[in-house]
Amino acid sequence: MSAKAARLRARLKAPGIAVVPSCYDALGAKLIERAGFEMAFMSGYAVSATQLGLPDAGLISYAEMAEQGRRICEATTLPIIGDGDTGFGNPVNVKRTVKGYHGAGFACVMIEDQVSPKRCGYANGVEVVGRADATMRLQAALDARDEIRAAGGDVLIIGRTDSRVAEGLDEALWRAEAFADLGADIVYFEGAQSVAEMEALHKRISVPTMLAQVERADRTLIPPKQAEAIGYKLALFGLTLLNANIRAMRDALALMAAGDHPGPDRLVPFEELYDTVGFNAYYAEEGKYAVPVDDAAE
Repeated sequence: MSAKAARLRARLKAPGIAVVPSCYDALGAKLIERAGFEMAFMSGYAVSATQLGLPDAGLISYAEMAEQGRRICEATTLPIIGDGDTGFGNPVNVKRTVKGYHGAGFACVMIEDQVSPKRCGYANGVEVVGRADATMRLQAALDARDEIRAAGGDVLIIGRTDSRVAEGLDEALWRAEAFADLGADIVYFEGAQSVAEMEALHKRISVPTMLAQVERADRTLIPPKQAEAIGYKLALFGLTLLNANIRAMRDALALMAAGDHPGPDRLVPFEELYDTVGFNAYYAEEGKYAVPVDDAAE
């Protein structure tokens, strides 16, 4: 666990921007690693959608998120950033969330300043807590981080503000700067409305920052290289794999419902499917412990 956090810290200090795909299960995490990415993000939006069939509106619990995160972290050697939402309660709950996520294997935990129950940053009615509550919440997360490090572990903290949508640019910039000053390892300013606002953020703070983007008709995606030029260190695509998977499943089901079937151009070969889910690795491991025929007969 500490090694993964160390790798993330080192990556933040290295040149260039890291593209961060988002996953919601162990298989997705394995595929992200196989594709050559350096890290991944566990999305609360995607976990809530796939594990509960419900929207990201504060309906999923700490225990459900932590357990799904444990499966994801165990499936890959990559550093995983965990969506810690609002910390699932008061500052003491926030500390428990950070320590629990660290125990599950996360390299980093994101804590945001929305009211509880929170909702997706793109949903209607986003509200944030006051400045004092927001900074106290983040301080609790940072205290948990420091206690973990004092005990020989390591974890990073992302301070996220959703105040741009709720209260405006000036408040969002104030909070981003306050989170950086408190000691957040990474700052995430959700909902910037323009490149100029993103540039304003980077004039105010010097800690690493994360840009999160989703595919929407009213938004133009900023390429990672442009995001890097603005000053970002992480380029998160939080819903791309969920979106692609929903589209693929919907299209396959439509064909089957019509009496047809997805063709080879829509499916991976069975041998690749067999290997991807781990059968070849399983049998290779099993073979290490095969009992010789003569011994088995005794």
